[in-house]
Amino acid sequence: MSAAELEMSARASGAERLTDYARVTTDDVEEAAEQIGRIFCPHDLKPARPRAAGFSARHNCAPFDGFSINYVAYGGPVTIDPGCLDRFFLVQIPLAGTAHIRAGSRELETAPERTASLLSPTLPTRMMWKDCAQAILLLDRRMVEQRAAALSGRAAGPVEFDPAIDLGTPATRSLRSRLDELMMLAERVGPSRRLSPVAMADWRETLLDHLLNGQRHSLSDAIKTFSGQAERLPRALRTARDCLEAKACEPLDLAQLACVSGIGVRALQLGFRRHFGVSISEMLLDIRLARLHAGLSHPAPDVSITDIAFDLGFTHLGRMAGAYREKFGETPSATLRRKMS
Repeated sequence: MSAAELEMSARASGAERLTDYARVTTDDVEEAAEQIGRIFCPHDLKPARPRAAGFSARHNCAPFDGFSINYVAYGGPVTIDPGCLDRFFLVQIPLAGTAHIRAGSRELETAPERTASLLSPTLPTRMMWKDCAQAILLLDRRMVEQRAAALSGRAAGPVEFDPAIDLGTPATRSLRSRLDELMMLAERVGPSRRLSPVAMADWRETLLDHLLNGQRHSLSDAIKTFSGQAERLPRALRTARDCLEAKACEPLDLAQLACVSGIGVRALQLGFRRHFGVSISEMLLDIRLARLHAGLSHPAPDVSITDIAFDLGFTHLGRMAGAYREKFGETPSATLRRKMS
């Protein structure tokens, strides 16, 4: 084993990292929430033990252009509720302890050498850390979405990752190795020096490649198709999908959709199942739910959930609310309350 590999192995434990980049060191809950919230985003932080017995917080952050590498540790069990991250993606590699994470409708347990997490900015998130320390990569949302758009041939828009990262796969081992290299580089360079623009650009390219081509997300299939790695989507299905996007607020007319696409209704239905893995009505529902979530995430002062839902073509509010909760892990009213508060 090389010296570098020995160093990486030794540092894979819960030992504190990036000590020269200390930003937060406290045993006060309110101070920790306020100061870490300034670095990441505002969030609720609650110790599970009464009177915060045994609580401590540590956050070391090495910032770069468009991304940062962080060491975050909490003593004792704590609940962290940031809601939607909004501005960034987070790759969280556990170094010590465990964490229970809910991202949208998914729940997972993370632990060293087993499972890490990848949090998307559009999915509501809630976490319980238990004496947990994590190496955390933060990437700017716009940077990731613009690169995903370029790779997929689509307009820039939300990208949602599978939140669970299996630490045993080759792709994840490679990503973890690069993150440790970045952390060691930051520790060698120190906070008083900066990487050259060329080195910074190389690291951005490396991280985006590992993220968008190595981890599963909502545009993975589109990227494979656009790059020629997968079967090209038939023109009729592209036309039908684009028509659904353009007329999502209108009642679904299968005969009209088939006519616009240039194929029969049955062929269109089979094509959606084969190429998209969902029915036509399921895709339309997903489009409408995404637009409802966007409307509630950036609400007007006098916004009404009922008005937005009806404008999007929802006629049964109970079924709409159930589908919304299944997709985003919370009710429409919960999304609106968080954004209006």
